[in-house]
Amino acid sequence: MDISGIGVDMVSIPRLRAVIERWQERFLTRVFTAREIDYCRARRDPVPHFAARFAAKEAGLKALGTGLRLGVSWRELEVRRERGQAPTLVLSGRSRQIGLARGGARMLLALTHEGDYALAQAMLVSDDPTVPADRATA
Repeated sequence: MDISGIGVDMVSIPRLRAVIERWQERFLTRVFTAREIDYCRARRDPVPHFAARFAAKEAGLKALGTGLRLGVSWRELEVRRERGQAPTLVLSGRSRQIGLARGGARMLLALTHEGDYALAQAMLVSDDPTVPADRATA
């Protein structure tokens, strides 16, 4: 495995709560996929989960090195978490093209939220089997 990019981001949960209260569906559907919205709304308090996903998208954009430029949009980066599995950041559209061009086949993701903050770290990695195992952990 080879690392092609790393990004980290932190989001203020109270700040995102205010944004969601003000803009509601307009904000949610602009930034999050239907799957992400459903996942968060299934939680007792969805806002910390939205905040973690927002941080994940920002971290993913940093790992790609693009921000919201070069034709990339928020909904092209989707946080998925299967039961019993670590979350991943699935790229589609232009973000996937850029990731592949930069040598990354997939995006590893770490999420956490505690108190007033949500944090995410994203790593764009290749699945190149020619990379020695000892180098993959370096």
